[in-house]
Amino acid sequence: MKKVEAIIKPFKLDEVKEALSSIGVQGLTVTEVKGFGRQKGHTELYRGAEYVVDFLPKVKLEIIVSDDLAAQVVETIERSARTGRIGDGKIFVMPMEDVVRIRTGERGSNAL
Repeated sequence: MKKVEAIIKPFKLDEVKEALSSIGVQGLTVTEVKGFGRQKGHTELYRGAEYVVDFLPKVKLEIIVSDDLAAQVVETIERSARTGRIGDGKIFVMPMEDVVRIRTGERGSNAL
């Protein structure tokens, strides 16, 4: 099993979710996060005062999938989240040692 984490632009969430559903992903966790990479934030003007916005709003997706589906999930997120501009995000893939479904006690891929 693999854990796929993706940091994407918030307005791309629905498009990514629909694309993942179409390839058979049954569940994902979404968290609103803030951060910066190469964008380094930007300056804004508010009531005549200029201030720096260091952390930009992003969305973090966490998806646990079987090994054979991981590459397709990464490809699907990459395709559907891309705008072609800086700040599109990152995808991280990590091994998942175990998963337990709390309700039934099922473990491993049966718990997905």
